Amino acid sequence: MLVELSVKQKFLTLCGITAAAMAASLAIGQRLIPQSILTGVVFYLISGERPSTVYASIVSLPRDIRTAIIFLKLNLCLYRYERAGATVVQIFERVVARQPNKVAFLMDDGQLTFAQVKQLADRVAAHFYAKGFRKGDTIALLMETRLEYPCIWLGLSKVGIVTALINSNLRKETLRHSITVANSKAIIVSTELAGAIAEINEQEGIKGLPVHLFRSDGAPDTDSSSSSSDPLPDAEDLRLSLDSSGSSSSNVDLSAIPNDISPKDKLVYIYTSGTTGMPKAAVITNLRYTFMALGCYYMLSFRDDDIIYNSLPLYHSAGGMIGVGSVLLCGVTAALRKKFSASNFWTDCIRYKCTVAQYIGEICRFVLMTPPKPTDTQHSVRLMFGNGLRPQIWPQFVSRFNIQQIGEFYGSTEGNSNLLNIDNTMGAVGFVPNFAKAIYPVTLIRCDEETGEIIRGPDGFCIKCKAGEPGVFVGKINPKKALNSFVGYADKAASEKKVLHDVFRKGDIFFNSGDILVQDLLGNYYFKDRTGDTFRWRGENVATSEVEGVITTIVGLKDCAVYGVDIPETEGKAGMAAIVDPEGKVDLEQLAAGIRASLPAYARPLFIRVLSEVPMTTTFKLKKRDLQVDGYDLGKIQDPIYFLQSNGTYRRFTVDDHETIKSGKARL
Repeated sequence: MLVELSVKQKFLTLCGITAAAMAASLAIGQRLIPQSILTGVVFYLISGERPSTVYASIVSLPRDIRTAIIFLKLNLCLYRYERAGATVVQIFERVVARQPNKVAFLMDDGQLTFAQVKQLADRVAAHFYAKGFRKGDTIALLMETRLEYPCIWLGLSKVGIVTALINSNLRKETLRHSITVANSKAIIVSTELAGAIAEINEQEGIKGLPVHLFRSDGAPDTDSSSSSSDPLPDAEDLRLSLDSSGSSSSNVDLSAIPNDISPKDKLVYIYTSGTTGMPKAAVITNLRYTFMALGCYYMLSFRDDDIIYNSLPLYHSAGGMIGVGSVLLCGVTAALRKKFSASNFWTDCIRYKCTVAQYIGEICRFVLMTPPKPTDTQHSVRLMFGNGLRPQIWPQFVSRFNIQQIGEFYGSTEGNSNLLNIDNTMGAVGFVPNFAKAIYPVTLIRCDEETGEIIRGPDGFCIKCKAGEPGVFVGKINPKKALNSFVGYADKAASEKKVLHDVFRKGDIFFNSGDILVQDLLGNYYFKDRTGDTFRWRGENVATSEVEGVITTIVGLKDCAVYGVDIPETEGKAGMAAIVDPEGKVDLEQLAAGIRASLPAYARPLFIRVLSEVPMTTTFKLKKRDLQVDGYDLGKIQDPIYFLQSNGTYRRFTVDDHETIKSGKARL
């Protein structure tokens, strides 16, 4: 409850805040903001704000001023591009004109300069235009990481063709769905993946969809199985066709291609990871791609001579939009790898002289699990950025590998609510300064953490969360601004499900991230859980991500997934943890002791399942749905399951235990 401050209390508070202001002014450097101005700000703020809010404003002032300067540079750049009607291709061509001979992409023993990327993109554009493809058509690209990958979709975008960047690990129905949901009119497939297309072409037929199959051949990594028998005998040899069009851009005539593409036109489709069902094709416009690429470049203070280590899949937003975008639009160099390898991570960084590296999901934990080697600190990487670095291993990671800065960010492929941690605040996924809330209107609103259902007040509007109160992260939608727009998915019905109406006033619309975050007094946001993952047990909400972090640390950084399971005749869901332990090295006594010491009783998993592997997406996110469906049913599961006893230890779960729980007679 707020109370009115007495004159004496105000004076004492002012003295303390003024001292903080002096420290803040010194922290900014060379007293760029005179202490007298800060004191004036304090007098203004204290007249109507809580002391804690005033204190937070002063403490975060150096960070906020630095952010304001960077944010201004970013927005001026975006404004110039948008006003000029510049597309991704046009911005890229400016970069090429500035540095044609600089290396753009490195991979294995090969490389492409910026001029070579443009030459290949031009040949792709001319070829597909000649084939009759036009602006608005969609072509699916199924290809593993290789130097040509960005060149192909970049060339298609010159025509206005939208490229659907298909997950190269998909097969059968999921693959067919991903191609058809984008209304693809053709497929470009690399040789090693031709069998996957042949499989659905023969069995499923890509029902009712006219498909032209192309093959990008000539790669040294073609596997022997595909060379022994051609799964797509009628497919065009795309590499041969492109090579025959000329070896330089001067041989490619692009004059027939209309120059009618705008920043708001679709560029590519990037698919959601599919952790909650079939992948959805998120629409990425030229404007959004530009904003995401430039946002990281400016906010994380990339340097023009940086070399980024990008071992992420190029069909994913982190690897293909932020990583590749930093090259195409900002002129840095990227070293690519076909598939992530924890043991080769630092070796590659040393080989390519990388100064920046990307991560997603569990990559940092995988790297941390490798045995210590001299290469741990022999690299030149000063900055790592990405999303999914668990707070529990953050300090250990930066200490062991001598990383000066972690740029943890938060956001979804399709969303307009993105955050970025630029000041190394451990565990935070980003922040929003007080001054920026009008420009970048994101906030937390109250929800039922178990179901994700939004809680509205008596007036029918949503309720903003206070500092320290978990809530769903939402962002106001403004189609006129790149910062706040939400284009959605190729499936309009799926897009509408992510939109909230009448949030704080009649007629306003917000993007619903579906994620639960917490904000502290300084404006820092921390990821708590995904709506639907949180479950309720013994009257308390259990955040699965927090329990996973604790268990992962106890069992030596092994993979772990935590989820809720139904118990007959019992309210809520009991916790169950699935731990990957193929070698049987997990010490259950030590695990139980660690859980008792670290987690309250309601958050301790009732069941522990020990299995050989956890199903993961290719972007290193755990797939819990299958595990949750299995539950603790011994009729479905061959893996050993352990059951929490009243004394806090675990014993083997038996058929009798299962029958007792099913009958509703178990005392839990």
